[in-house]
Amino acid sequence: MPLFSTPTQFAALALVFVAGWLFGLASHPGGKKWKARYLAERDAHASVKKDGDVRAAAAEKRAVEAERENARLVKDVEAARVATPVVERAPVVDTSRSGALSSARPAYARPAYNADGTKRGWFDFDQRR
Repeated sequence: MPLFSTPTQFAALALVFVAGWLFGLASHPGGKKWKARYLAERDAHASVKKDGDVRAAAAEKRAVEAERENARLVKDVEAARVATPVVERAPVVDTSRSGALSSARPAYARPAYNADGTKRGWFDFDQRR
């Protein structure tokens, strides 16, 4: 069976809700506290927004100044550009070195292999050389 089924019960429910609302309004303080808190929050928000606007304006000013400086430097480089001579050079080969010429492939034996070049076993826990 539903809790409220007759029009009289709904009317009583509405009357209780209105009475509770009126009791809440009557017992509510004057509102000075929430008004003071609202004004303080509004002032704090305004100061933060103003600070953010000042920072954004300063950042925009720095960006414009940096772009102007960059354009000036590009113009200076283009004005000072001189044709560089083309020089053909032969690669330098050092024959006095023995061992690997590149650091990518070392001249010593790989760790998975013994010094004599044989592959170690799976469970061979000797020191690596």
